Amino acid sequence: MAFAKTVRLFLLAAPLALATTACGKKDEGTATAPTEAAAPVAPIAPPAGKSWSETVTVTPEGGYLLGNPDAPIKLVEFGALSCSHCAEFSEKSFAPLRDNYVASGRVSYELRFFMLNALDVPATLLATCGAPEATIPLGEQFWGWQKTMFENLQNAGDQQFQAASALPPAQRFTAIAKLGGMDQFFAQRGISADQGVACLADQAKAEKLVQQTTEASKQYDVTGTPTFLLNGNKVPANTWEDVEKLLQAAGAR
Repeated sequence: MAFAKTVRLFLLAAPLALATTACGKKDEGTATAPTEAAAPVAPIAPPAGKSWSETVTVTPEGGYLLGNPDAPIKLVEFGALSCSHCAEFSEKSFAPLRDNYVASGRVSYELRFFMLNALDVPATLLATCGAPEATIPLGEQFWGWQKTMFENLQNAGDQQFQAASALPPAQRFTAIAKLGGMDQFFAQRGISADQGVACLADQAKAEKLVQQTTEASKQYDVTGTPTFLLNGNKVPANTWEDVEKLLQAAGAR
């Protein structure tokens, strides 16, 4: 399916009221969880002069992996930058996940961006516009700022949002980013105006983000966000409290 048609049908047919709703349907029917606790995993030292909590790898699936790429316990989050549940998970989880689990070398955390609606493509294009090392921090900061984006969009109104959504692809995401204040948010964090415009006009990358979302939906039955994989298996957890219990049961203790 051509890019313009894919994005129009998959992301941009909804009104603003739908585009600003959080996270989508979650169905945990196919999820699995450890039936018994694994033996504790010993910490794994990073290479000399390195820190696992500052080590970032871009994965073949298009995700951003923080920590030891060979960690025996691998946590993957499918997250949408427009998702309020993801924002809540980020607020509660990121510091303890990084400092207590990723830093030990026992756990890696991989963020795979998921496109829920018309807001996620421009937000993700901007979050991934800089160096890979900046992507996860920018995503975490965006989730903390997310409520302001929704306020900006509500103030702009549905008519302006629909007008922006109807623009040609090369202009559409720039217009949506401006309505939400995304361009200013990222400009204040090192993504210059010119750099942001170029990233928002990258139609090939936008198409790839949509395709990655489609593949995640098919392969892992991701129907909402946040959705988590633990060592390759979808798990019945979407809060930090439950995810932490699963990490500990997997040996991160």
